[in-house]
Amino acid sequence: MNIIDRRLNPGSKSLENRQRFLRRAKTLVRDAVKKSSEARDIKDVLEGGEVSIPLDGMHEPRLRREGGIRDMVLPGNKKFVEGDVLPRSGQSGGKSREAGEGDSEDAFRFVLSRDEFVDIFLDDLELPDLAKRKLAEAEQETLRRAGYSVSGSPTNISISRTMRLAMARRVALRRPRPEAIAELEAEMRDCSEERRTEIVAELASLKSRMQRISYIDPIDIRYRRFESTPKPVAQAVMFCLMDVSGSMSEHMKDLAKRFYMLLYVFLTRRYRHVELVFIRHTDRAEEVDEDTFFHGPASGGTLVSSALEAMKEIVKSRYRPEDWNIYAAQASDGDNLYSDGDVTAALLKDFILPVTQFFAYLEVGEATGNPFDTSDSSLWALYQRLGSEGAPLSIRKVSSRGEIFPVFHELFQRRSKQEKVAP
Repeated sequence: MNIIDRRLNPGSKSLENRQRFLRRAKTLVRDAVKKSSEARDIKDVLEGGEVSIPLDGMHEPRLRREGGIRDMVLPGNKKFVEGDVLPRSGQSGGKSREAGEGDSEDAFRFVLSRDEFVDIFLDDLELPDLAKRKLAEAEQETLRRAGYSVSGSPTNISISRTMRLAMARRVALRRPRPEAIAELEAEMRDCSEERRTEIVAELASLKSRMQRISYIDPIDIRYRRFESTPKPVAQAVMFCLMDVSGSMSEHMKDLAKRFYMLLYVFLTRRYRHVELVFIRHTDRAEEVDEDTFFHGPASGGTLVSSALEAMKEIVKSRYRPEDWNIYAAQASDGDNLYSDGDVTAALLKDFILPVTQFFAYLEVGEATGNPFDTSDSSLWALYQRLGSEGAPLSIRKVSSRGEIFPVFHELFQRRSKQEKVAP
């Protein structure tokens, strides 16, 4: 069934032209959305807003005739010669500059709604290697082709199948061909009177038979048939591991929460069957609900292995690795007890990384502005070593709010099957 929306557009607006414009300028709009989102709060991103794109990318497609010879008379000039760059005149939304000062930058500004902004921002993001499926709990249904039927909607008529059956029926019933009638009529012009009488009788018989046997009969019409069928739904779980120990400053916690808020919006917006497990830890780990994870106060020592151990027990009890796509995103300042390093490495190598499709580690830090401060934490060195050994692991550092969006896009951007996330 096809539904056609025939409602009138609002005054002085064309919804179809707007959607056509967004499709044509999708790449430019996507880049503008990502650029504008870097300086925004996550709540502001969810409300949409104004974006601007260069006018150079807004050329309308048009048809023009190429080739041939055209004679034109053009006036000459005394100011420019071949190869000179003409200065741009006028102001069309950008900064105008004098000749010789460089190129001006024109922009086209328009407002995106909340849904348009979020959809464009999340358009090329996905969970890596979403492969495992559990067919027993498929809840989503989809339409698939199921042959042909003799009744249905006119929009589902199969022209090729209908014409094939019509031709077979005409051949079986020996319907006269128009070419045969044309040959007899041509022969009748230069034949004898006796032969003419025979041709007239034969033509009358053929035309009568042609009228009785129609070119297309209702019994020839076939319609494409569709039926609902269960569609396997990929099940996935995302473990959010956040360090809330005393070494995490309020700035670091704010960066980590912003990352997880963006991850939460991405998963709930793009995927229907993705569960989220929130684990926060100090020297001990606990599974909490969403509100406690983002707003509940906590402090204490640091023991990273406690969060990994909690994730291990939850996977064993609720998420069978053969049926679930398991993902994990960890945010920490990189501090950990020296004695806990070997335990953390063993948990990662022996259980966590072998059962996960992808593990993202985000190390948050203070924005010191010191370019010579390049020291790595013990946790960063451990993850870097595991990533170099081929584990499904990617690590990033952030120290300011403006780095959250680019880093998030790097971790979850859509990739080909052969391409892997760079550690």
